[in-house]
Amino acid sequence: MKRLDRYFGVLFAAALLIASLSVVAKSRVQKIYAFGFAASFNDSTVYFTDIQPIDSAWLAEKTGFLVSRQNYSYQLRDYLAEKGENHRTCIIVYSPKRDQTEKKYMKMRKKYTAKGDYQVKYIASSEFHFTPIEPDFTTEQEAVQTKKEKKKRRAERKKHANGNIPPQSIPDTKGEQASM
Repeated sequence: MKRLDRYFGVLFAAALLIASLSVVAKSRVQKIYAFGFAASFNDSTVYFTDIQPIDSAWLAEKTGFLVSRQNYSYQLRDYLAEKGENHRTCIIVYSPKRDQTEKKYMKMRKKYTAKGDYQVKYIASSEFHFTPIEPDFTTEQEAVQTKKEKKKRRAERKKHANGNIPPQSIPDTKGEQASM
């Protein structure tokens, strides 16, 4: 019997270890290759940056998405705004493999140069370079806590509806006390 208890204890400890590791390993740091693209609905000028290595980019573990990718786009948007090119829609295209990024670059460049409808401008790495962004995980944790608080309030309201607790102790959605 002791052997069986010990076996289940070790099995339970291993399961807890695996579960805790999966929670921590939501993102990983990896080198990626990226380029930026900017366009505007107001004119036919589009911008391409050079393909650039970003040494310490954070990628989501499950999806491979670039964490805080909007901030990389904002870097390009802010650079163009400094140069007088306001109201540009900017994107970042990336991949952990340089050849995949080059394929995407060539495909987009071909699309915008083939018909001659667009004026294509290139931004060299010496003029603009993406800087790595450290993600802010506190906002993700705050979002999880907010969800937990909402669930708790719903459960308290449900108890009140069943007549288990008085209405004065149920907080309103805005943190105020409910009144009846």
